[in-house]
Amino acid sequence: MKIKASIAALLLLVLTASVLLLAQGPPPDAADPATQAQHHVEFLTKLLALTAAQQQQATTIFTAAATSTSALHEQMKTAHQSLQAAIVANNSTNIGVAATTIGGLTTQLVTADAQAQAAFYLILTADQQAKLTEFEQSPHHGHFGGPGGPGGPPMD
Repeated sequence: MKIKASIAALLLLVLTASVLLLAQGPPPDAADPATQAQHHVEFLTKLLALTAAQQQQATTIFTAAATSTSALHEQMKTAHQSLQAAIVANNSTNIGVAATTIGGLTTQLVTADAQAQAAFYLILTADQQAKLTEFEQSPHHGHFGGPGGPGGPPMD
């Protein structure tokens, strides 16, 4: 009996989280790969002091990556909606299908991102590569707006 209650609670938690995530909608400019790339390159330019030529190459790399993954993001949204419906219907088969679909799409998205990052890394100087590596290994990497993070106040 405790197992059924635990499973029901877990499913309710997953359903609630899915609804909240889907309700947020896409981030601003999410539908525009060129704008996404531009913002990313602006950040990298500030972080790494990219030259004009590097900025152009980076813009091309990240625009192509964002363009190639935009359809995957739509498919991911649909897969999450299918998962939500399967959870509500308590349909184990469809839960498995949706989870497998999400896993495959996640693999494709991670691969596309890693390939773009690898192409970008190749256009950097040794000093820029070292600075990027240091940034990516810092405990504040990914914490935009927080202390020490991009857009946030400096660490004390």
